[in-house]
Amino acid sequence: MRKISLISIFCTCIFLMSCSAGKEKIVCLGNSQSDLAQLLEGEGYRLQYCTSVQEALEEAPEQSGVLLLNTTYPEQGTVLSTDDLVKMKAKSLRVLVEFPQQLGENVCVKTDTMELERIVACDSLTPQLPKMALMAFHRCVVKEMKETPDSTYLVAAKVAGFDMAVYGLTNTPTLPLLYQENENLMVAATSISNFAVCRYMAEHRVQSMFEYILSWLLQKDSVKISSWISYVKPAYSEDAKLSSDAGKQSIAKGIEWYYNGHFLVHPSWKKEWADKYMGDGLKPVGPELPADLPDGDGSLGVLEGHMSGIYHDGKQQYRYWMRDDVQGESSYAFAAAGDLLAKDDYLKVSSNLLDYSFREYRDSVRNNPKSPSYGLLGWAYTHKGTYYGDDNARSILGSLAASAIMNNTSWDKQIVECIVGNFRTTGKNGFRGGNLLDTDLQKKGWRQYFDSDLVNLHPHFESWNWACYLWLYTQTKYQPLLDRVKKGVTLMMKGYPNDWNWTNGIQQERARMILPLAWLYRVEPTEQHKQWLEFMTEELLKNQVACGGIREELGNEAKSMFGCTPSNDAYGRTEASLIFKNGDPVADMLYTTNFAFVGLCEVAMATQNPVYLKAVNRMRDFLVRIQVRSDKFKNVDGAWFRAFNYQDWNYWASNADAGWGVWSTLTGWIQSWIIGTQYLMEKNTSLWDLAAKKDVSAIAGSVIEEMITNNKY
Repeated sequence: MRKISLISIFCTCIFLMSCSAGKEKIVCLGNSQSDLAQLLEGEGYRLQYCTSVQEALEEAPEQSGVLLLNTTYPEQGTVLSTDDLVKMKAKSLRVLVEFPQQLGENVCVKTDTMELERIVACDSLTPQLPKMALMAFHRCVVKEMKETPDSTYLVAAKVAGFDMAVYGLTNTPTLPLLYQENENLMVAATSISNFAVCRYMAEHRVQSMFEYILSWLLQKDSVKISSWISYVKPAYSEDAKLSSDAGKQSIAKGIEWYYNGHFLVHPSWKKEWADKYMGDGLKPVGPELPADLPDGDGSLGVLEGHMSGIYHDGKQQYRYWMRDDVQGESSYAFAAAGDLLAKDDYLKVSSNLLDYSFREYRDSVRNNPKSPSYGLLGWAYTHKGTYYGDDNARSILGSLAASAIMNNTSWDKQIVECIVGNFRTTGKNGFRGGNLLDTDLQKKGWRQYFDSDLVNLHPHFESWNWACYLWLYTQTKYQPLLDRVKKGVTLMMKGYPNDWNWTNGIQQERARMILPLAWLYRVEPTEQHKQWLEFMTEELLKNQVACGGIREELGNEAKSMFGCTPSNDAYGRTEASLIFKNGDPVADMLYTTNFAFVGLCEVAMATQNPVYLKAVNRMRDFLVRIQVRSDKFKNVDGAWFRAFNYQDWNYWASNADAGWGVWSTLTGWIQSWIIGTQYLMEKNTSLWDLAAKKDVSAIAGSVIEEMITNNKY
């Protein structure tokens, strides 16, 4: 036995030594701090660090591989002299240089920062990087050389497509990004060694790119990388077992995200940051807030969140616009977290946000009983005279939920006035349209809208106002509220799907319809209403995938506001879907899965159907799993990005949307409704039952009389 044990130990040692010996030594300009250096050392490669190009080329054995990594990116490029190129050739080296300023006689003529460009594989490099495959290097800084290379592997170009450049590289400028300068020298025109810090995506393709580079560098048929470095990733893998309190933990992380990003405006930095970058509201975008700034308490409102734009250092742009909808919605998130986690400071923030919402966005004509816009909430600080019905509805539903959780009646009159203000600008068929302008409303008066025959088969804009009207009907029994909802819902269901208008996808329209259908069934549990509810829920669930997310889907292009991107040139110019074609494996947390989560919770609780209960629990688990985790980039830690590729389990999609791309976050639409619905599931209740705790019947009766039945203005 002893002899067998010794032989076993000896064989194991020989095996380990052979494995170690199998990993080459690579001479490397730079230091061990880069992501690539850490990755290679973790893979077992032995890196010999040098402090100059000349030292690296001198130390490198003949026919070996050399990495010339840039430690001064993006300020200074790497310089290779003619003598350096001669030495490479004389020693038959294979050298990768990144971010070059000079390659012998070939000099840099332009340094540029990418905007909408994506990284495109010019030819098939690996199975994971076929021809026209896409990656994102975000706003990396690129060196353009005087002489164009003959052999180019990757280029930067503005191209449309989900994960492939579907229109190719025609009619779009290209910039070489990874290319062969000569047989000894491969060039990366930007920094690739800090791929994790720079948040290059999709990660499996970036990994495959390095496998291709290393295969060439080390003169091997194939090199495989078994590990990876990532600083922004989902909270859980697809098949990880969730603990019994995972939902509660997700809520805690989700509300902490507001503080991680300092999204609650504080008076000490409001002027220099929020006001400065909000400007006139046309492009309210700026750099992220410094990590040491203090957090507000809600009394000055909450910012929108992140833009999808990521800088060369991995930091992400902020949206500094102050909108009303996110105030009411975020108040719901803070009230829910405050109640569940027993945090009084969260409840105080919720209360302050509601005060701010009704004070700031109900000012001027919106607070004048003689005005036809009385009761309405302005769209944004810079556009108070624009009234989107769906924005008003989400703000009010959030305010309704928050005030119910806190058992606070302070805002009941304003809530009712806003619902009635929207209702009296809703036509006889139950439709209000996309948005109203105060200039038109002041000229025409509210009755012209109330008496109109408008039909707008677009759930995104109409459906959640119907939910508000149904709730107010249960409080007042004011029959026109119910009648107009039923008329609108009847026309909407009759027109499905061919006559439906859709915004970024037909799936989001289905998701938005389920809430009012569930509440209509609560009000009148007829067979017709049950059939409508079950039909639309099952239409949505046809696209629920195994992990719980909802696959996006495009509808009839003739009925779309922002459909399939029609060309490379059109990429990034308007709002857009996350997919290019139906079947692309993406869930949308801005327009679909977030609102589907709300609706599924309502239909599950209203019907107690086991299929719907299972579906909403799967969706809850999916959202828990894909919540962002990042120790390095704290202002995204605890967020949900707009897009998630459930097939590759990463944050990837078409980033064509001009304002709300793949990596955008939103304190309102996304974060608030996910946290709020998680709270409802933790409490085993519904938004309907929560809202039913309120009693505004006396107030509502007098408001309806003053604003509609006996209104003289």
